[in-house]
Amino acid sequence: MLIDSHCHLDKVDLKPFGNDINTMLDNAREVGVSQFLCVAIDLEHFDDVHQLALAHDDIHCSVGLHPVYQDGEEPTYERLLELASQPKVIAIGETGLDYFHFKENEDMTWQQERFRIHIRAAITTGKPLIIHMRNAKEDTLRILAEENAQDVGGVMHCFAEDWETAKQALALGFYISFSGIVTFNSAKTLQDVARQMPEDKILIETDSPWLAPAPHRGKPNQPAYVSHVADKVAELRGVDVEFIQQLTHANYKRLFKLAI
Repeated sequence: MLIDSHCHLDKVDLKPFGNDINTMLDNAREVGVSQFLCVAIDLEHFDDVHQLALAHDDIHCSVGLHPVYQDGEEPTYERLLELASQPKVIAIGETGLDYFHFKENEDMTWQQERFRIHIRAAITTGKPLIIHMRNAKEDTLRILAEENAQDVGGVMHCFAEDWETAKQALALGFYISFSGIVTFNSAKTLQDVARQMPEDKILIETDSPWLAPAPHRGKPNQPAYVSHVADKVAELRGVDVEFIQQLTHANYKRLFKLAI
């Protein structure tokens, strides 16, 4: 019943699994993970991501270019539409804004224009957006509103902001996805968001191979660890973990229009 709504299966170190992705996936399935959304972060490796989805009934994928990447193929609106039409592509992204690695007051027009192209492609295809937002919440929310992203919706992936920011995203029709960050002792503000979220807008993810949850913090992440995220969200909300599994499963189906 668990769903890893955002992972990068093509990036996970497979050495601990005998260099066999099936062993890694089976490890996740054994703890109850029934679906994986493998998220693309560039176009050069889209085929790798897509082939994983085609090869496994329980994997779907997305198409997009991570906001910080400046090398490689720049996605056009037409190119995104072409790739989004492929079987098992259920979302546009990961896209958004990330100013963390750039100098203050640096011109980020290039990143903002790329973001707008992704939003327009999502609206045309009817496929929801997967939003990456880091050190850019004002511009991210502003552009989502300006481009009428509420017409298609999506998810604020790996959310790490406060409740006021979450409410603005929710007002635009977006879901909030909690990663391993919510298990960190230092993440009190984010834990408060998890407590206040409406049930029908919560998702959980690993963002593997990054951001492993406690008790694996600092180690390589893997989809099986989404169970720790579910456990923590359940603890914060004072409910059984089975309830969190059920509602996040239902939310995932609704957002991505899946009959699973």
